[in-house]
Amino acid sequence: MPQTEAARHKRGGMYFDDFVVGRLYEHRLTRTVTQMDNMLFSNMTLNPQPLHIDRHFCASETEWGQPLMNSLFTLGLMIGISVNDLTVGTTIANLGMTDTKFPHPLFENDTVHCTTEVLGKRDSNSRPNAGILEFHHRAYNQNDKLVAECRRQAFIIKRPG
Repeated sequence: MPQTEAARHKRGGMYFDDFVVGRLYEHRLTRTVTQMDNMLFSNMTLNPQPLHIDRHFCASETEWGQPLMNSLFTLGLMIGISVNDLTVGTTIANLGMTDTKFPHPLFENDTVHCTTEVLGKRDSNSRPNAGILEFHHRAYNQNDKLVAECRRQAFIIKRPG
């Protein structure tokens, strides 16, 4: 069932009640990742891995020949892209992420697009005004190669009233 603007939270997120198990969302936002993204994220998280921050090392000592995007940046971007379409204003908390995989490298200057599938939902045992959703997030590069995926469990508010 298509969602109308009136059916959504005032910030744009969907309520727990409106998610349908099996539905696949193709997210509108895309993002080209850059050397600056890689450098800033790696430095902010104190990750000195030369695979992310040393172009010469990558060119001379790795099979890739170029820097790989930091995988935790990729994970965060993949989930972040989904927020505007699905859960802005309706998430209480992330409960966990499992089965996280990076099956193909993401490189600087690749463009990411993402999908989210609703795998499951259940009412909260502790809060009658919330439920738990399980999402399967997937990120692809500009050539439709799967570069990241994970299952995420999120605590989402129900429609008021």
